[in-house]
Amino acid sequence: MTTTALDDVSTDDDRASGAPATGSGRGLALLLVITGALGLLAAWVITLDKFELLKDPNFKPACSLNPIISCGSVMQSKQAEAFGFPNPMAGLVGFGVVIAIGVALLAGARFRRWYWIGLNIGTGLAAVFCMWLMSQSLYSINALCLWCTLTWCVTILMFWYTTVHNLKHGIIPAPDGVRRAVLEFHWVLPVLWYGVIALLILTNWWSYWSTLV
Repeated sequence: MTTTALDDVSTDDDRASGAPATGSGRGLALLLVITGALGLLAAWVITLDKFELLKDPNFKPACSLNPIISCGSVMQSKQAEAFGFPNPMAGLVGFGVVIAIGVALLAGARFRRWYWIGLNIGTGLAAVFCMWLMSQSLYSINALCLWCTLTWCVTILMFWYTTVHNLKHGIIPAPDGVRRAVLEFHWVLPVLWYGVIALLILTNWWSYWSTLV
């Protein structure tokens, strides 16, 4: 990830107070804006399709392409309302918050340690929820939603690079060796994470994918 002078924009007043505020590099700020916007787009499209399904149970979302890539099957499952309301409604709020944070960082905003920890916890819980939804899609619903898959991917990125930022600035305490390794090989974990997801999707429906070759 690109780092710039904005990686640490603490002021003398901040340090004197004993609770320094920390900004971010342009790279992280843009990543939050872009991933938040993609997640918001996915949540918005799923929400619109959900409304259509409520009006017409026979409605077929545009992303329902075959028996496996079937957004309608996922949207009509009980897992699609894990908290008693459609999951994308939470995404509309959560991704909107992430975009706002990214824009604020681009404008030079600085946040206290508790704020960065809160962002890390929030994106971490979102990543865990996405992985639960992935397992449900693969092994319970037996269908895949492309828009849902997009939200998994962007949530992983925003969680991981928020963690990298917090390790870099000591917001999350870690040994120097761990911190240096994470900063140097920051790309490894998301690549492996995406690789595992792709492998699970490939192997779970291999009998179907093989008929397309």
